[in-house]
Amino acid sequence: MKILVVDDEADVQPLFLQRFRKEIRAHELEFDFALSGEEALKYLEERHSEVVLILSDINMPGMSGIELLSRIRHDYEAPPPVVMMITAYGDEENHRQAMQNGANDFLTKPLDFNLLKEKLKTIVE
Repeated sequence: MKILVVDDEADVQPLFLQRFRKEIRAHELEFDFALSGEEALKYLEERHSEVVLILSDINMPGMSGIELLSRIRHDYEAPPPVVMMITAYGDEENHRQAMQNGANDFLTKPLDFNLLKEKLKTIVE
């Protein structure tokens, strides 16, 4: 399963690669990373059919995760990727906006990787 992680913090990539190294080695999961919403859209233009799940931060410079989510929902209907939004702020407004724009799920930072792994299992099945 290919997962695109969208987050402007550069330390996110090594963290994911470390936390999921067993799954990556077993070829269960494959990760790609984008540092902005704009970069994620460029990536999706070329490879949207490969991506099963998008994990996107909400608070990013330039295009926010909410804007990215609404663009994904508008531009990619078939097959629609599963989109989980991530934010450091568990505030109701971000949660409401994410759900209104078609998010499948909502996670808060710091990420609970065990919870994320459980959620990923339900997508794979």
